[in-house]
Amino acid sequence: MKKMTVPRFKKLKGKRKLVMVTVYDYTFAKLIEACQCIDAVLVGDSLGNVIQGLDTTLPVEVEHIAYHTRAVSRALETPLIVSDMPFMSYYNKDTAAQTAEVLMKSGAHAVKLEGGIEKADIVRFLTQQGIPVMGHIGMTPQSVNMLGGYKIQGKKPELAEYLIKSAKALEEAGAFSIVIETTKKEVAKAITETISIPTIGIGAGKDTDGQVLVLYDMLGMDPDINFTFLKKYANLADTITNALQTYSKEVKEEIFPDDEHSF
Repeated sequence: MKKMTVPRFKKLKGKRKLVMVTVYDYTFAKLIEACQCIDAVLVGDSLGNVIQGLDTTLPVEVEHIAYHTRAVSRALETPLIVSDMPFMSYYNKDTAAQTAEVLMKSGAHAVKLEGGIEKADIVRFLTQQGIPVMGHIGMTPQSVNMLGGYKIQGKKPELAEYLIKSAKALEEAGAFSIVIETTKKEVAKAITETISIPTIGIGAGKDTDGQVLVLYDMLGMDPDINFTFLKKYANLADTITNALQTYSKEVKEEIFPDDEHSF
């Protein structure tokens, strides 16, 4: 598989669907590299939920994203690496520049930030500094308190219009792609057809230019995670639990370690 770059990622719009997953550690990143089937990875602030056990992504710090970006980048040679800019780490141009500098120096090829029209100036500023930016509209988890919870976006005409205008504003500001999360599929389709940069959906229907899922969720590692938009492609929770139970049993019964696994 050819190494993915920002220009190539953009050019693939309309040619084929783009495939993206989150990843937070070296071991999973190594598997992603080996499969040669993933276009881009996101070192997401969802690590707050998945890795840290938090209820929201709000407490995630820049240093957390940087740490995991460094781990992921050591294993990846082919996919594009996009790192999330955490809550309140890009509220003005100075903070945005500082955050982007840390993440890019940690191994990211691009950064992702949440927000629509109101973040266009930040996107424009970063791209003018040579920093590729992926936008994120629709359900934006960092704004969960303002939105009143994790709710489907774009239901009302005025909100749908805002999302379309936001996508245009982000494109005009220089964003190379936009994530659309938990949004009515008709709205996501309209956005995708309106702008010339790729849209990446998560809970936004099939008409976006690509899809992203949280790796741990799609692998079925947490039986309590059952979002409507989530398809589980494996059931690793049972596989891992069974392995641990077998290991425990063999240790207690003195089956393991045997001669084969001893020096």
